[in-house]
Amino acid sequence: MGSATPVVLLCPGFHPPHLTQGFLQGLTAIASLDCSSWLILPSPIAPVSAPEIATYLATVVEINLTPVIFIGYSAGAVGAIAAAQLWQQQGGTVRALLAIDGWGVPLIGNFPSHRLSHDPFTHWSSALLGPGADSFYAEPGVSHWDLFQFPDLASGWWIKGPGCRIACTAAQFLATHLSHYLAEGNST
Repeated sequence: MGSATPVVLLCPGFHPPHLTQGFLQGLTAIASLDCSSWLILPSPIAPVSAPEIATYLATVVEINLTPVIFIGYSAGAVGAIAAAQLWQQQGGTVRALLAIDGWGVPLIGNFPSHRLSHDPFTHWSSALLGPGADSFYAEPGVSHWDLFQFPDLASGWWIKGPGCRIACTAAQFLATHLSHYLAEGNST
């Protein structure tokens, strides 16, 4: 269990669809990630509804065979964290969660989680609710939408631990973690 190729589920928030397309293009351009097989939460499903997200996911992958990497943006981060916990409770494997500008969303779970924030204040104030593992924040800050739509243009800091930060873009941070979790074997 857990050794199958993971699926990536992107849970966007409440925003125009072109932002999601920009996000995928930004990752593909800078990191050469193939996002074509990713699942994107369909718009009739509320991005904050964990039961709906988990039900959708169960219709497209086998819960006990396919590990899932959740990416949530804004309101989608709310649904993604709760759906990841629900998925795990139902016997599924959560490889990781990446929360993009999920301000006020506690990163709690029995799986690796990473937070990306559009500015230092959002990063600091969100970390009070659980920083997750290593994280990223844009500096100089960018708009909430720009972090998602243009991850390849959002420069900032990858926080690897106390006193250890690396200059990179949001896309580089995401690509590094996604590549790791997509290649990871049986461990969670």
